[in-house]
Amino acid sequence: MIHIAEKHNCCGCSACASVCPRGCISMKADSEGFLYPEADAQTCIDCGLCEKVCNELHPFTRSEPLKVLAAVNRDEAVRMKSSSGGIFHLLAQRTIEEGGVVFGARFDSDWQVLIDYADTMEGVKAFMGSKYVQARIADSYKDARRFLSEGRKVLFSGTPCQIAGLHQFLRREYANLLTVDIVCHGTPSPKVWGLYLEEKRKGGKVIRDVVFRDKSCSWKDYNISFTLDDGTSLRTERTEYWKDLYMKAFVGDVTLRPSCYACKAKDCSSRSDLTLADFWGIRTIFPGMDDDKGTSLLIIHSAKGEEALDYSKFDCKETSYGLLRPLNPSCFQPSAEPAKREWFFANLEKKSLSKLLSKSMRPTFVQRLRRLASGVYHRIKKVLS
Repeated sequence: MIHIAEKHNCCGCSACASVCPRGCISMKADSEGFLYPEADAQTCIDCGLCEKVCNELHPFTRSEPLKVLAAVNRDEAVRMKSSSGGIFHLLAQRTIEEGGVVFGARFDSDWQVLIDYADTMEGVKAFMGSKYVQARIADSYKDARRFLSEGRKVLFSGTPCQIAGLHQFLRREYANLLTVDIVCHGTPSPKVWGLYLEEKRKGGKVIRDVVFRDKSCSWKDYNISFTLDDGTSLRTERTEYWKDLYMKAFVGDVTLRPSCYACKAKDCSSRSDLTLADFWGIRTIFPGMDDDKGTSLLIIHSAKGEEALDYSKFDCKETSYGLLRPLNPSCFQPSAEPAKREWFFANLEKKSLSKLLSKSMRPTFVQRLRRLASGVYHRIKKVLS
């Protein structure tokens, strides 16, 4: 029977709950808003399946990528609606055209995030764009297995831990399955996101749309945007990500799930066929591809992933995996757990979220001393030189 003694050792992928033959495991939110499995000892039959499919207990080994590309969809309209270069849209389109099903992250009616499926391109639209909130799996693993057993092609996209969880849950290879993960910085708390939405709804406003990566002005310095309805008109609020408190806390690692600081699915360890991400540092490696509209990092891990790509529909240049390390460290290593994380969640119910987020992002006394010492050192070095 699955038992979580240390929360850093559970990514919340739901493979254990999905595989349980008696349905005695449910995913329950803790005080931080993250889902963890709870098993009913009265109905458990001690089959051990929940432990067998746990990627934290049995992580996959790292594999070397076959190929690493900087890639851009040739359809500019699709590219501009995508977080980076629009490659996911191409993969989804091909899957749908072949009668398949696409799984991805979408918003629900309350603007929380879940993994769902679609078998039309109209449905796939909801999966496009980044969602910086941990998505709940619900029945998606079981739905994917059902479609695969029926012989339909399945494209399943998600975070590395979700893709690893899917493979652990399935426990066998399917020729008709294509898995696509993202380079993940970490998954923020749905509870924190919900409290943030409450602040946006003050005054009776209704949220009509949320875009985490609004790149209408810039891809590198993107905005987070909310379309709000106050009953008389629609208004879109755009804030640079580095000014928005929710995004600052996300990028600053404060609101992430504990397991994100010890992720076992990093660095090509999720068994995905393809990995997608923003190609940060494109100006350094391929300056000719840097038009600030978004370029995808496309990592190919398997022959199946290579076969899924239609090179006639996107432009690309090949590079090496090692060159990405200083440009996109999230490919290789987990986020570092901030000193203020424990304080932040301990006070989540006690203080205004905005004030809490703002205070959690202030540098500590030690950090301020280090910055001061570094500044003094560089000024002295400049004078002496």
